[in-house]
Amino acid sequence: MKDKNPLSPHIQIYNWHISSLISISHRIIGIINIIIVTLICFWVALLILGSSNYQLVQNFFETYIGKFFIVGTVWSFSFQALCEIRHLFWDLGYGFELKTSNITGLVVIFGSFILTILILGKNIIL
Repeated sequence: MKDKNPLSPHIQIYNWHISSLISISHRIIGIINIIIVTLICFWVALLILGSSNYQLVQNFFETYIGKFFIVGTVWSFSFQALCEIRHLFWDLGYGFELKTSNITGLVVIFGSFILTILILGKNIIL
């Protein structure tokens, strides 16, 4: 027999909000950014092993997959930075109202894409 009124919110009855989406995405992007920083450290460490190893990775960034990696990295760092600025205001006690929280969530989403375009500009053409 199924219980029609579960004690805790279930994913089928839970209404998603911008704040919950941003919160979950912020945590996932944080883990991804740690992995990206580690890969960048390994890439720079290849300089110790010689320029030929470094050149192999450099050639990777000239492919479409490499350019996608660069665009994704810039987007993830800009998303993380804007989320952290949002959390800084929350730590100061501002922006807890529902309307303000929704607006700042949208600013984080669209602002991360705008920052990515501004940072990369004409340097990356897919």
